[in-house]
Amino acid sequence: MWTKEDLHNLVNTRLRDYLFLVVSNREPYVHNYAGDEIECLVPASGLTVALDPVMRTCGGTWVAHGSGDADRQVVDSQNKVRVPPEDPRYCLKRVWLTREQEDGYYYGFSNEALWPLCHIAYTRPVFNESDWNTYREVNRLFAQTVLEEVGDKKAFVFIQDYHLALLPRFIREGHPNIISAQFWHIPWPNPEAFRICPWQEDILHGLLGNDLLGFHIRYHCNNFLDTVDRALEARVDRERYEVTRGGKRTAVRPFPISVDFEELNARAQLPEVDIEIDRLKDTFGLNGEFIGLGLDRIDYTKGIPERLKALDRLLERYPTYRGRLVFFQVGSPSRTHIGVYKQLNEEVAGLVDDINWKYGQGKWKPIVYLRENVSQLALMALRRMANFCMVTSLHDGMNLVAKEYVASRFDGDGVLILSPFAGAGRELTDALLVNPYAIDHLAETMKKALEMPSSERHRRMRRMREVVQENNIYKWAADIISELTRFEFGD
Repeated sequence: MWTKEDLHNLVNTRLRDYLFLVVSNREPYVHNYAGDEIECLVPASGLTVALDPVMRTCGGTWVAHGSGDADRQVVDSQNKVRVPPEDPRYCLKRVWLTREQEDGYYYGFSNEALWPLCHIAYTRPVFNESDWNTYREVNRLFAQTVLEEVGDKKAFVFIQDYHLALLPRFIREGHPNIISAQFWHIPWPNPEAFRICPWQEDILHGLLGNDLLGFHIRYHCNNFLDTVDRALEARVDRERYEVTRGGKRTAVRPFPISVDFEELNARAQLPEVDIEIDRLKDTFGLNGEFIGLGLDRIDYTKGIPERLKALDRLLERYPTYRGRLVFFQVGSPSRTHIGVYKQLNEEVAGLVDDINWKYGQGKWKPIVYLRENVSQLALMALRRMANFCMVTSLHDGMNLVAKEYVASRFDGDGVLILSPFAGAGRELTDALLVNPYAIDHLAETMKKALEMPSSERHRRMRRMREVVQENNIYKWAADIISELTRFEFGD
């Protein structure tokens, strides 16, 4: 089992002569004004929550878009600030974008084109050439920042996700000897789906600027290789999982991302979590009811309307749960400038109102909808309280909410209801796996979770905790670094 000490030793041994840089759109810490004061917040992002412990262990520099309204006030002349503020372990270097750049690159091409293109959730991608041009412009801006930071030194650059698909090629053009790896945190679709992108060759060419390209599961690796094979003049080696183009070789590998199991397990047992549980019960008037839980960004890929409709079906079919079950849906707002997200927010709010009106009795309402960024303490308390947690993704790369729930249940109790269309469904096979599109089956699965015998709940949770404990975030990072060192770079 990998620990942070093991990872630290691996980095010092294998990459001791290299600068270590992580590059992402989202920053791990955001500085905002709170009145006259500046507060440092952790954004609601699975990517940053997963990578922060890795960076705390490895050190180095994290390059990201500075999005907080007080971000500029805390950086030095090189646009850097040490983080986390209470115990600085690494540098955060911020890239500044104009409102127009953010609109075209992030809201436009990244999230109205690439996001729906890669998720099979029946939302049509929007391809605007102006957004594409801005996407290229911002990727070049990130490349310039990375190249300035590296200078003439040797460096390992670890690029994150779909916002920066062109970055590895731009880096290689400016500094051929930089070692680069990229992790694609969302699914990669089949070639027929991806070929509708007008700039598919440019995106593939950009990604093949990496020495190593990682996905959550092998199925996504296979889809990527199939896409390259159909779209580009390249040699695809399916036995070695490599692509060679223009004499440059790129390895393609599955690396299932995870969480810091030991940290989550320890935090779940802190006395303040028990105090927060009591506070939540008092605030919402809970008195021994069953607790269900959903923790998501409000995104159309997460299957939130489907689970609410299943709850409606459950209460309709089984009136005995009326007054006895409270479902907490925590939904942090996301991409609210995009039309389809506005519609989703309205749909979810409407469903919550309708279901609460339909079944509410006195002070009891079946759904508590927290459409806000809830504190980490409250999230931990909710995981501890929940008799079952629902992860009903219509399509997902991995989904760390599922693993966070499992890691938090040191008591060995609780039931995870999990979509097989999330990458986590490949690992957490002791969850109750159910198709989120099948509302009736989803409702019956909720009933099964509520009525599952204690011995079965504990047996399933024990096995899932063993999986998450062994395949933790440090193993994920170590596997990627170890894979890189198997290859000769700069040839």
